[in-house]
Amino acid sequence: MTTFPFTRLSEIGDFTDRGVDDMRARSRAFLAELSRRHTIRDYRPDPVPRDIIENCIAAAARAPSGANHQPWHFSIVGDPKLKAEIRAAAEAEERAFYAGRAGDEWLEALAPLGTDPNKPFLEIAPWLIAVFAQKRGGPEIGDNRKNYYVNESVGIACGFLLAGLHHAGLATLTHTPNPMTFLSEKLGRPSTEKPYLLIVVGRPEKDAIIPKHALRKKALSDIVTVF
Repeated sequence: MTTFPFTRLSEIGDFTDRGVDDMRARSRAFLAELSRRHTIRDYRPDPVPRDIIENCIAAAARAPSGANHQPWHFSIVGDPKLKAEIRAAAEAEERAFYAGRAGDEWLEALAPLGTDPNKPFLEIAPWLIAVFAQKRGGPEIGDNRKNYYVNESVGIACGFLLAGLHHAGLATLTHTPNPMTFLSEKLGRPSTEKPYLLIVVGRPEKDAIIPKHALRKKALSDIVTVF
């Protein structure tokens, strides 16, 4: 039987044992910070240094994953020409979506958000982050092994990323045109990866609007059961 090495948490110093009052204060502060996160569709074209985006992605890559295979790839897009191409491809899919592909129930659910096929933010915002889920890979570069719990792992990483970008002082929007195969083609990703999410990142316009519907959040008592 193969024996794999372990290390003690205390040896790497990656956990701080905090008192209850400190934990409570930190949890409240984190809640307050994320309560100020909103999906934004109105962006300024002001540049954002790439290293800020990379730091947030590096933080997202610390997310847990099935068998630690880390089945994700993040393509950062800032080139204006490529952003324009992505917008054109996304809007083509969106027009089909709003023309009937979505179905009445889905369109009814979206109506309070005021969305439509036009996605100018894909060009205006300084950065797009295309997230890909890897069906095959492994913990080492060059591996070609089956990945496990891919959607769950990539979803957690995206949650980390959105929280990190907000913490850095940036606004975000999650965009999922369906299908998103054009992202694989335009960004040169292999067939072993599937486009998972397109994240728009930048500074919000001074007069950016937020649908009041989006401010409605379920109460804690409605989403938690304690046993």
